[in-house]
Amino acid sequence: MTARRSFEIRSFEISRSFETWAVISGSLLAGAAYAWFAGEDINWDWRNYHEYSAFALINGRFDQDVAPAGIQTFLNPLAYLPAYLLRHHVGAPFWGMMLGSIHGLNLALIYWFSRLVLSGAASGLTLAAAVVIAAFGPMTLSEVGTSFADILTALPVIAGLGLILSANAQHRTRYLIAGMLIGGAVGLKLTNMIFFLGAGASLLFAARPLMAMSYFAIGGAIGGLGTGGAWAWTLWEQFGNPVFPFYNTIFRSSEAPVAAIADVRFMPVNLWDAAAYPFYWLIGNHRSSEGPFRDPRFAILFVLFAVNAGASLFCKIQVFARRDKQFLLFFSVAYAMWLFAFSIHRYAVVLELLSAPLIVLLLCRLLRAFQDQSSRVHRLPLGKFCGDHRRLGNRVLVAICGLVAPPVVRSVSTPSFRRASQSCSLSSDREAGWLYLAIAAARLARISTR
Repeated sequence: MTARRSFEIRSFEISRSFETWAVISGSLLAGAAYAWFAGEDINWDWRNYHEYSAFALINGRFDQDVAPAGIQTFLNPLAYLPAYLLRHHVGAPFWGMMLGSIHGLNLALIYWFSRLVLSGAASGLTLAAAVVIAAFGPMTLSEVGTSFADILTALPVIAGLGLILSANAQHRTRYLIAGMLIGGAVGLKLTNMIFFLGAGASLLFAARPLMAMSYFAIGGAIGGLGTGGAWAWTLWEQFGNPVFPFYNTIFRSSEAPVAAIADVRFMPVNLWDAAAYPFYWLIGNHRSSEGPFRDPRFAILFVLFAVNAGASLFCKIQVFARRDKQFLLFFSVAYAMWLFAFSIHRYAVVLELLSAPLIVLLLCRLLRAFQDQSSRVHRLPLGKFCGDHRRLGNRVLVAICGLVAPPVVRSVSTPSFRRASQSCSLSSDREAGWLYLAIAAARLARISTR
């Protein structure tokens, strides 16, 4: 019996190891294949500042050039260095395929993350559904194999959140590493701060919230300083503002207008408008993006959450475990902050990817709750309806995948979607030009006095 048990354990470990490497290899190949299909990256942001920022960093041009990329000149160039190096040292289309394979690792992370949050509900079908739904995110596909940093920094954010959800009271190191990963993403791209704050909020449901938040904050400081500290110090020395020219109403640098810089084109006009965004995307109203797309995932997600909440309140069913609440709180806080701070769809690539395991999780938790209820009240029609809950859940998952994939496939097959420009500019060309001239004049004055 002992030998047989040892053989079974060894077989399981080999099977799990093969499964892991198969998922990683498949994710790498999927990212490379899609990058080849979509064609070479020529997005407007690359032409405006991604290319120049990395070039200026390598060649020390920051003290010589006068804001050639406008306000984007002052963004951390480190996030755009991989695309620059691959583009200039590897021929097309292979540089894009290599970058796309790195981006494809997000699918492997989604697979691992889904297995973690689904726990006992994880099966071949549920994991495959989560990966398929994640793979067909319109903003995710639009950035595969490109120089955009959103999909690249999604890797440490998803990994960090997974470490948080897998930690317990004894896993202090996991909170520290999670903070370093997500903080590092913030240092590379400041818009990732919404995910750092969402992850911090999720720790309210940790086994020991104060301890978890402390280690997470320390890790976040280490990660943020590691990836963005040097650049922030450069801006501080040059302009007296570590995030110049942003938040200049706080730092009041003399080399930029004391005014808020925000792109308000995509933001909701009121709360009702904000609540309708997922359903705008369902019908193809792409008010959060310059490029057209249609995506039902967030509408499905909100409906499933409403049904779960209703079942919990009105049927007195315990639907969510502690880990589920952490995931939901992260997603809710990050989504709300994204909606009212930016509403620029590509900044929500992390949420687009994580919506896949969350959809599957909400469906599984709902069906489990109904099964528990039917076992107590087996004479009700509901009990008979939910008796074969697994088969019902499988059919619903297949239906959701069928709802998500075709609209996105139609979107990415249009010429306007393939490498569509989605730049983050100001609310008007006149305002952008005025701010650019103000910064350029200040830079010229500074250089002339040296």
